[in-house]
Parts: sequence; C-alpha cells; structure tokens
Amino acid sequence: MKKNNQNKSMISMMHRLVNSCEKYKSSIRAAYIPGFLKGMFMKAPLMICFLIVSGFMSGTVTKHTCIVSGVVLLGCLIAQAFLQNISDRLQSAAGFKVFADKRMQLGDHFRKLSMGYFSDGNIGKVSSVLATDMNFIEENCMMVLEDLVGFIISQGFMFGFMFYLDWRLGVVAVVCLAIIMLFGNLMTRISISHSMAKQVASQTLTSAVLEFAEGIGIIKTFNMLGEKSKEMNKAFEDSCDKAIGFETAYSPWWASFMVSYGLGTAAVLFVAYLLSARGLITVEFMMGMILFLFDTFAGMKAYYGNVARLTVTDACLDRIESVFDEAEINNEGKETLINAQDAASKGLPEIVYQNVSFAYGDKEALHNISFEAQKGQMIALVGPSGGGKSTIANLLARFWDVKDGSIKIRGVDIRNVPVSNLMDNISMVFQRVYLFQDTIFNNIAMGKTDATREEVIEVAKKARCYDFIMQLPDGFDTVIGEGGASLSGGEQQRISIARCMLKDAPIVILDEATASVDADNEHYIQEAISELCHGKTLIVIAHRLNTIRNADKILVINNGKIAESGTHDELIAKGGEYKKMVEKAN
Repeated sequence: MKKNNQNKSMISMMHRLVNSCEKYKSSIRAAYIPGFLKGMFMKAPLMICFLIVSGFMSGTVTKHTCIVSGVVLLGCLIAQAFLQNISDRLQSAAGFKVFADKRMQLGDHFRKLSMGYFSDGNIGKVSSVLATDMNFIEENCMMVLEDLVGFIISQGFMFGFMFYLDWRLGVVAVVCLAIIMLFGNLMTRISISHSMAKQVASQTLTSAVLEFAEGIGIIKTFNMLGEKSKEMNKAFEDSCDKAIGFETAYSPWWASFMVSYGLGTAAVLFVAYLLSARGLITVEFMMGMILFLFDTFAGMKAYYGNVARLTVTDACLDRIESVFDEAEINNEGKETLINAQDAASKGLPEIVYQNVSFAYGDKEALHNISFEAQKGQMIALVGPSGGGKSTIANLLARFWDVKDGSIKIRGVDIRNVPVSNLMDNISMVFQRVYLFQDTIFNNIAMGKTDATREEVIEVAKKARCYDFIMQLPDGFDTVIGEGGASLSGGEQQRISIARCMLKDAPIVILDEATASVDADNEHYIQEAISELCHGKTLIVIAHRLNTIRNADKILVINNGKIAESGTHDELIAKGGEYKKMVEKAN
C-alpha cells in the first residue's frame, strides 16, 4: 500500500483523482470550463447590484436601467442552469462510468490473482473497496471537482477586484488569505493522518460482519453467539471510535480556519472603513466593497470545506490501488495443450509433477514432489490433514504457481499455457460445493455456456439429479438460494458433478465428494462420479480409503512429502504408513 504523505496538497489530491479516471479524465477536465463560467455568472448579480447602488447614489438610475438589470439577472440564472447541466453531463456521469469500469477491471484482476490472496484474510478488504471506497468517491467527490477549480479561479477574481478598489485593500486581503491557507493546510495534514485509519477500521468491520454472517450456523451450534457478538461489537466500536477520532482531531482546526476566515473578513472591512473615512476611496466603492465583502474569501472557505472529503478519497484511492497492485499469475504463455488422445499416441504422460516444491509465504507446504499419470489413470492422494494433498491438486489448476520444479500436462509446462486453455482441460469437484443464486439450468450450464437444454437434461440424468430437479416447483428453471442454500448437501453435490460432466474436461480433480454426505445421497453421488470419471485422468483427494482401492497409484502425503507410493496391494504388502491407515479405518 502506498504510504500516505501528510504533506499532500489539495491540488495534488485533485490531480491524482482526475488521473485515476483514465479515459474519462479529458471529459472531467472539460467540465472545468462550464464550471468556471458558471462561477462568473454567479458573481455577476453582485456586480449588477454594485452598478445599481452606484447609480442610485449618483442619481443616474432610470426605469430602463432597472429593466435591463432585471433581464441580465434572469439571463445569469438561465446561464447558470445551462452551464450546470453541461458540467454534470461531462463530469457527474463520467464519475459513475469511471467506477463502473473500475469494478469490471477489478473483477478481471481477481480472475488472475492466485487463490492465496483470497485465503489470506482479504475478503473483507475486497468487500470494503467495492462497497465503501468506490461508492464514497463516485458519490462524494466526482461531482465537486469542477466546483473546486471554480472556487480557486473565482478567488483570484475576487482579489483582483480588491486591488481594483484599492491596492491597500488587496494587500490586506492577500495577507489574510495567507493566514487562512495556513490553517487550511494544517487542517489538511490532520485529516490525511486520520483518514487511512478510518478506512482501515471500516475494512475490519466489514470483515467481522462477513465472518459472523458466514459462520452463523457454527456459532449457534457451539453457543458462541455472545463471544462472536462481542468480537463484532468491538469492530463496530473501533470503527465508531476512529470516525469520532477523525472528527475530534479535525474539528478544532476547522474551527480555527473559520475564525481566521471571519477575522480576515473583518480586517478587510476595517481597512476599507479607514480608507473611506480618510477619503481615499469613494462612498460608491465602499458600498461595492461591502457587497463583495462576504465573498472575498468564500472561494477558500468552499475549497477547504472539502478537505475531509478529499483526504478520505485519497485514502480510498490508496486502498483501491493496493488491490490492483497485487501480483497476477503470469498468463503470458503461448503454448497450447494438444489433444489428450494425440498425446497418449505419442507416449506423452498426461500429467507429470517434477521435483515440485511450494510454500505459503515462508511456510513450506510441499517438498520435492514427483510423480506422473498416464491418460485414464487414477492417482489417489491420502494422508493426514494438512499434509499437502489439496495443495498438490490446486497447483495443477494454477490456483498458485510452484516455487521450484514444474508441472507438465502432455509435455507442456502449465506456466507456459494460457490459463483459459489450461482450465478447458480440467474439471474440479470440491467437497464444499458453491452454487450461484440462479436457475438450476444456468448453474449446470456453467460447464458449457452454449449448451442446449437437451444436453443439460442429459447430464442431469447421468449425475442422478434429474429426478429431484423435476420435483421442484419450476424444474430446471427453479432459482436456488445463494450458495445452494435451498438444496441439501447431496443435491448440491450432484448438480456440481453434472456441471463438470457438461464441461467434459479430460482431467478431473476430485476432492472426494462423499466425505460429508449422508448414506442415502452417497449411493447416488458414487454413481454420478462413476459417470463423470469414465475415461478421464483422475487426481483424487481421498478421505475414505475404501473408495480408492482400485487406484492405479496411491500417494501417501505427509509433511509435504511423498512418504509412500504404489497400488493398494503393494502398499499393504509394504506394511508401512498406508497399511496402518487402512487398519485404523477398518
């Protein structure tokens, strides 16, 4: 994450925000012109009042003058509305388009990140960036950029008018402005120093709420509502404390700024009075100065009034950029996997792990793993929990990349293959199934987006889920709850198997799907898996040893290494760790 620089100016934060808008920044900058003109038309009524008052005092005002002045005032209002419309079209709409694009870019970026990013506690950060940071910027800042530029320019015109009235008034105004800006810049630094902490607290709160919602079943089962509620309440309290701390630190400086603003205005009025009393400026100019008095520093007041908004925006941009800065899995490979049948005819193994090592950060998970699988073979991975079985399977799908060694499919290192081509050749059935809040048809058709209804129905029958689907209110058009919540675990598993069948990939990674289902569903799932795996090359993470007796090769994985390797009979004959596992299971 970028380090927050407390010496940033408002101008630099505005510049950064505009630059983050990429292809839309020219449109946003174009909005400065109507914004500036609108500001001029907003000041025009004061100028007209000055002329009318001067005319009354000199006795030169006529009926015609009043009519013309009224028409000009009306024209100024119409011009303001017209220019505001142009500005909104150029800038406000662009802000929403910017973050629509940013969300799409972020989604594409997430596709290319390793699974490690999502398993390292970053879900709360991702949710906070999408739901809090991006929303804050598009709703609070994109529509005020042209106003801020207008404030700066109009402030310059006001000072020009002060020097026009009398150079001494101009000098006093400049000195007062310097004092006002001093407090404004100090206020900016304080706001920057607290804004990141405020956003991080918001992220922590999001993580706590997500964890509580996702684990509510377990929390209730173990009667931990009080304990977990305390953790979530603490996150709420911390977020509240940071928000209040932000306001507490910011408010005194805002109050100081407003006092300097008031004293500066009073100082200009006092000097104008002295000049008028000594006859150095005319009564008409004195009246004109009074009309403009409260607008003398209005530009700076409005400008620094957006300090909190811009500093929080700057912190939001830091967090958004930190997500985009996460390294993507290299997807520059140009090689293409040849057909499995063609590879087999050339004598190429379907899968080869060659001296593969891998670490999660500094913690080594796999060390020097080597094995191969021919087309149509079943390789079973067994061993204690945490030994590295799932890591071996996940590396094949490039959820992470190997640290040392290589994994090859049909003679090609998978790092040299585009991820899309790799995944076309692999299907995965997880123990924990996730279904989307959509129709059953669409959940199955994810395996082949152009599948016909007949193809989906056919795989549903093979996966032994057709019968229960047809008993649902709308059959294949039934919308299921998020995560498949409206279906039983066995029903979810069979739909996920149907999805893999439709994909018809030559390699199947199977995190044994019957490990956590009831006996009634196990029979159906075993039949569905038999249909899925027919003619495929299998990597099976085995939880029940009786399901992998016929495997072509069984690898006993312990502490990230292959402790034993062979068929069921070979390993039983060795009398080693595998035999102990079988005896314990029986």
